[in-house]
Amino acid sequence: MIILIFKYLTPKWVRGISIFPFIILSDKKDRGDVVLINHEKIHIRQQIELLIVPFYIWYFFEFVFLSIKFKNWQKAYLNISFEKEAYKHEKDLNYLKKRTFWSFLNYF
Repeated sequence: MIILIFKYLTPKWVRGISIFPFIILSDKKDRGDVVLINHEKIHIRQQIELLIVPFYIWYFFEFVFLSIKFKNWQKAYLNISFEKEAYKHEKDLNYLKKRTFWSFLNYF
Protein backbone atom coordinates (compact mmCIF):
# COMPACT_ATOMS: atom_id res chain seq x y z
CA MET A 1 0.00 0.00 0.00
CA ILE A 2 1.34 3.38 -1.00
CA ILE A 3 -0.25 6.61 0.23
CA LEU A 4 -0.29 9.53 -2.19
CA ILE A 5 -1.52 13.07 -1.61
CA PHE A 6 -3.10 14.43 -4.76
CA LYS A 7 -6.10 16.69 -4.37
CA TYR A 8 -6.68 16.97 -8.11
CA LEU A 9 -7.31 13.23 -8.48
CA THR A 10 -10.21 13.20 -6.04
CA PRO A 11 -13.54 15.03 -6.28
CA LYS A 12 -13.97 17.81 -3.71
CA TRP A 13 -16.34 15.74 -1.56
CA VAL A 14 -13.91 12.75 -1.43
CA ARG A 15 -11.19 12.61 1.22
CA GLY A 16 -9.66 9.35 0.05
CA ILE A 17 -9.88 6.75 -2.68
CA SER A 18 -8.24 3.36 -3.12
CA ILE A 19 -6.92 2.34 -6.50
CA PHE A 20 -4.76 -0.73 -5.94
CA PRO A 21 -2.01 -0.49 -4.73
CA PHE A 22 -2.48 3.19 -3.91
CA ILE A 23 -4.48 5.08 -1.34
CA ILE A 24 -4.94 8.59 -2.68
CA LEU A 25 -5.78 11.33 -0.19
CA SER A 26 -6.96 14.79 -1.13
CA ASP A 27 -5.23 16.48 1.82
CA LYS A 28 -1.93 15.69 3.52
CA LYS A 29 -3.48 16.22 6.97
CA ASP A 30 -5.49 13.03 6.40
CA ARG A 31 -2.30 10.96 6.31
CA GLY A 32 -2.59 10.69 10.11
CA ASP A 33 -6.30 9.80 10.11
CA VAL A 34 -6.09 6.13 11.10
CA VAL A 35 -9.83 5.57 10.64
CA LEU A 36 -9.79 6.91 7.07
CA ILE A 37 -6.64 4.93 6.24
CA ASN A 38 -8.18 1.77 7.71
CA HIS A 39 -11.34 2.32 5.64
CA GLU A 40 -9.20 2.55 2.49
CA LYS A 41 -7.11 -0.49 3.51
CA ILE A 42 -10.32 -2.51 3.73
CA HIS A 43 -11.03 -1.50 0.12
CA ILE A 44 -7.52 -2.54 -0.90
CA ARG A 45 -8.14 -5.99 0.61
CA GLN A 46 -11.48 -6.23 -1.23
CA GLN A 47 -9.75 -5.31 -4.47
CA ILE A 48 -7.09 -7.99 -3.97
CA GLU A 49 -9.72 -10.64 -3.22
CA LEU A 50 -11.58 -9.86 -6.43
CA LEU A 51 -8.36 -9.66 -8.47
CA ILE A 52 -8.54 -5.87 -8.91
CA VAL A 53 -10.49 -5.28 -12.15
CA PRO A 54 -13.57 -7.35 -11.20
CA PHE A 55 -13.80 -5.25 -8.02
CA TYR A 56 -14.23 -2.05 -10.04
CA ILE A 57 -16.74 -3.69 -12.38
CA TRP A 58 -18.79 -5.04 -9.45
CA TYR A 59 -18.57 -1.69 -7.63
CA PHE A 60 -19.76 0.19 -10.72
CA PHE A 61 -22.71 -2.09 -11.45
CA GLU A 62 -23.77 -2.23 -7.82
CA PHE A 63 -23.67 1.58 -7.69
CA VAL A 64 -25.73 1.90 -10.89
CA PHE A 65 -28.31 -0.62 -9.67
CA LEU A 66 -28.61 1.08 -6.27
CA SER A 67 -28.80 4.54 -7.86
CA ILE A 68 -31.80 3.39 -9.85
CA LYS A 69 -33.32 1.70 -6.81
CA PHE A 70 -32.90 4.63 -4.42
CA LYS A 71 -32.92 7.51 -6.95
CA ASN A 72 -30.23 9.09 -4.80
CA TRP A 73 -26.52 8.68 -5.53
CA GLN A 74 -25.43 9.28 -1.91
CA LYS A 75 -27.77 6.63 -0.56
CA ALA A 76 -26.65 4.30 -3.36
CA TYR A 77 -22.99 4.86 -2.47
CA LEU A 78 -23.58 4.15 1.23
CA ASN A 79 -25.40 0.91 0.37
CA ILE A 80 -22.70 -0.59 -1.85
CA SER A 81 -21.63 -3.82 -0.13
CA PHE A 82 -17.95 -2.79 -0.19
CA GLU A 83 -18.73 0.54 1.45
CA LYS A 84 -21.05 -0.99 4.04
CA GLU A 85 -18.28 -3.31 5.18
CA ALA A 86 -15.64 -0.57 5.20
CA TYR A 87 -17.79 1.94 7.11
CA LYS A 88 -18.91 -0.65 9.64
CA HIS A 89 -15.34 -1.70 10.49
CA GLU A 90 -13.27 1.41 9.79
CA LYS A 91 -12.82 2.16 13.51
CA ASP A 92 -11.68 -1.40 14.29
CA LEU A 93 -7.98 -1.13 13.54
CA ASN A 94 -7.56 -4.90 14.01
CA TYR A 95 -10.37 -5.81 11.62
CA LEU A 96 -8.14 -6.79 8.72
CA LYS A 97 -6.27 -9.26 10.93
CA LYS A 98 -9.45 -11.19 11.72
CA ARG A 99 -11.45 -10.52 8.53
CA THR A 100 -12.44 -13.59 6.56
CA PHE A 101 -12.17 -13.99 2.80
CA TRP A 102 -14.90 -12.17 0.82
CA SER A 103 -16.48 -10.71 3.98
CA PHE A 104 -18.11 -7.99 1.89
CA LEU A 105 -20.67 -10.60 0.79
CA ASN A 106 -22.19 -10.36 4.27
CA TYR A 107 -23.29 -6.82 3.32
CA PHE A 108 -24.68 -7.59 -0.13
